[in-house]
Amino acid sequence: MTERTTETEITFMHPFNLNSLVEPLEPGTYRLVVDEELIEGLSFTSYRRVGTHLEVPAIAVKIAKRQFLQVSAMEIDEALVRDAKIPKSGAPATP
Repeated sequence: MTERTTETEITFMHPFNLNSLVEPLEPGTYRLVVDEELIEGLSFTSYRRVGTHLEVPAIAVKIAKRQFLQVSAMEIDEALVRDAKIPKSGAPATP
């Protein structure tokens, strides 16, 4: 089975929550790692996502030990949308 890993950087401007955490994470740029596997038997190349991980803490934090939290792509997308809706003053946006 052929696999590939893609790393991207995502930035949160405000503290944000994820379902698997008790406390919010700090604003900053985080590394998002997506693992995919090749779907065999198709007439074209296609991959299926098999894992999404967020590296914590943020990239700028100088620390020797880092963790990878398993997250869902949907949860990360929703957190980024919520973060973008917060005005720069820090007050939550009104719907």
